[in-house]
Amino acid sequence: MNSMPAEKINHHPADRFVYGLYRLFSSAVFFIFFPFFWLYTRITGQYREGLGQRVGIYRAGVTRQLYGTPRIWLHAVSVGEVNVAGAIIDRLRKRLPGCCLIVSATTEQGFRAAVNNLGAKATCIHAPLDFTGAVKRALATLQPDILVCLETEIWPNWLTAAHERGIKIALVNGRISMRTINRYIKIRPLIRWTLTYVDAFSMIQRADAGRIARLGAAADRITVNGNAKFDVLQKKADRSLKPAMRQLYAVKKGQPVLVAGSVRHREDRILLAVYQKIVRIFPNTLLIIAPRHIGKAPAIGKHVGEHGFSCQYRSDLGPGGRPRTASVVVVDAMGELMATYSIATLAFCGGSLVPLGGQNILEAAVWGIPVFFGPSMEDFLDAKALLDASGGGIQVADGRELADKILYYLNHPEKAAAAGQLARKVVATGSGAAEKHADVICRALASPL
Repeated sequence: MNSMPAEKINHHPADRFVYGLYRLFSSAVFFIFFPFFWLYTRITGQYREGLGQRVGIYRAGVTRQLYGTPRIWLHAVSVGEVNVAGAIIDRLRKRLPGCCLIVSATTEQGFRAAVNNLGAKATCIHAPLDFTGAVKRALATLQPDILVCLETEIWPNWLTAAHERGIKIALVNGRISMRTINRYIKIRPLIRWTLTYVDAFSMIQRADAGRIARLGAAADRITVNGNAKFDVLQKKADRSLKPAMRQLYAVKKGQPVLVAGSVRHREDRILLAVYQKIVRIFPNTLLIIAPRHIGKAPAIGKHVGEHGFSCQYRSDLGPGGRPRTASVVVVDAMGELMATYSIATLAFCGGSLVPLGGQNILEAAVWGIPVFFGPSMEDFLDAKALLDASGGGIQVADGRELADKILYYLNHPEKAAAAGQLARKVVATGSGAAEKHADVICRALASPL
């Protein structure tokens, strides 16, 4: 593995000073708070698994799995990025059949998804904290030839330590939203310091490329290669899921189904008010609400009752459970949103009627259904632009317009079918980005230090 010191880079004095402060601050935070966190894990048992890996300690059970060359470490945040890593891994395996692949995740959900979906293809680990001691130990133990960060993972200590060891660094499927860049601009010297060490930026769209350049990335290292989530969605949209989901939710032939996915902060109340208007004209409409955080399910269930509707939870349905009889079902299970969209007549994607940046509207679009979303889509402007251009997405200003538009499409099913086909076509034509991102990784590996 490559551990030769890399060529020194001449940084701006302000960048060097700010990074020094960050390094000091992150070390202080670690030493002050980690003992309390360690004690918490001992008392409660929570987060105990993988705690050692968080501080860069990877035991022999992990290192024994590392064989083959080159050694490629892909780092993701949570489930969405882990899925993207899987699509890129499939392409890397074809290009570099003897390579060794490592996938790390920040969240517990992401780690479980990595183990369940990629465990047979890669060594799955918890990501180290961005504390100098932790990342140096991790890099010294795992010895990657390249560190590949997905989307917006920019960790100053980690990337600095990787560069110092002569490890190539790539940011792929890169996405810098308007909200993200506004935060990064406040700490631009620190971000500029970090981006100097990245050898290749493979961004989703031109706007992302412009923003990363604005933050300090070298223009000659930036390429635009699309969104690998298109490839993930095409693979996950298994048409065989639909009959089983229709049976699970007891959906009758011709029954309208409105699936509201990734619902956040007060949106459930807006949707229930919308639903009250819908059932006056289409009384047998089934509403399925999937909160962004399943811990909110009980509160949403309470709101359903307050609006005068019967409610069941997804966990109550299926084998050994009761049949679906309620007019509203609240999803309290992880990882089922994609499959649930398969039975939707219409879909609403949350985090958009409130100022939270939206959610991934393409997860619904791939099923060939009209997709509704609110005015706050700052975190998914690329997906919004694609659906806007195709006519497969319908943006609404508020709950009143959402009710009007849903009723229009329920009254005009031929219009709904046409919009749905346009939405599906967007996803189909956007596939192929995973291959391009894999190509960037291979070129970075082949380039001299």
